[in-house]
Amino acid sequence: MTAAPAPPAPAGPAAARALARQRRRRAAARFWRQYRTHRAGLVGLAALVLLVLVALTAPLTVGGDVTSVTGAPGRPLQGPSGRFPFGTDRFGRDLFGLVVQGTRVSLLVGLLAAVLSVAIGALAGITAGHFRGAYATVVMRITDWFLVMPTLVLAVVLATVMSRSLGTVILAIGITSWPTTARLVRAQTLAVESRPYIERAKALGGGHTHVMVRHVLPNVMPLVLAQTTLMVSTSVLAEATLAFLGLGDPTVVSWGGLLQDAREAGAVSSGGWWYLVPPGLAIAAVALAFTLCGRAVESVLNPRLGVTR
Repeated sequence: MTAAPAPPAPAGPAAARALARQRRRRAAARFWRQYRTHRAGLVGLAALVLLVLVALTAPLTVGGDVTSVTGAPGRPLQGPSGRFPFGTDRFGRDLFGLVVQGTRVSLLVGLLAAVLSVAIGALAGITAGHFRGAYATVVMRITDWFLVMPTLVLAVVLATVMSRSLGTVILAIGITSWPTTARLVRAQTLAVESRPYIERAKALGGGHTHVMVRHVLPNVMPLVLAQTTLMVSTSVLAEATLAFLGLGDPTVVSWGGLLQDAREAGAVSSGGWWYLVPPGLAIAAVALAFTLCGRAVESVLNPRLGVTR
């Protein structure tokens, strides 16, 4: 008489983690397959990879002394030439090196400000959609107040009353541009919490933190990811605007700061177009690249949007 086969060993924590990693790899592969079908998204991704490489290799390609005013290699406001492809600024510094160096600051501020903005918006949206009642009413009224107030005006006020630094610029952009994310995340949270498995989780004793972190947050993360990608371009433009208005960090070089320097040097009236065009095109390029990537990510994560490829 043959013995009955032994029952399978219960899956332990290690097996569960391995299964979770396998599912994440499959999800990432599926996401990349769908993302590759968006030609505009691939163009934006290629541009972003190039910009990141330029930012990371800036100390090697242009050197750390490119921002130094003393001992500038050229004459002030010298036009483009073989030695200076983008010309020189009002101090005689190489504009090509300054634009490359400004890539680091502009990308850093844009990314950090976007992450801060989306984090605040996601926290406000999830908690307002979960708790509802008086708490949700107060949070949404605050959100409405920020929505009706011009974001740039609020950012200018904050950048004016605080010390002039990169941290101030990031904070000013982040805490004034979160309401749109909060509105979107709250709507998604309300849709998620109306599903039956949320009621089962509550009936089994799941608390507020468990429901929001284990059930709501994973379902709103695709929206948060897409919103973060789209917010970076807005943050880069906001940083350039604040720097152009003279509210950025005067100790660092950014694209908006270069435009401010060009305005102060009278480049517009003197015909120094090379002082304005390179940083302006750089701002437009990075904003367009992040927008293309954000639209592609949004289309992949939510195919019902029907974003044009």
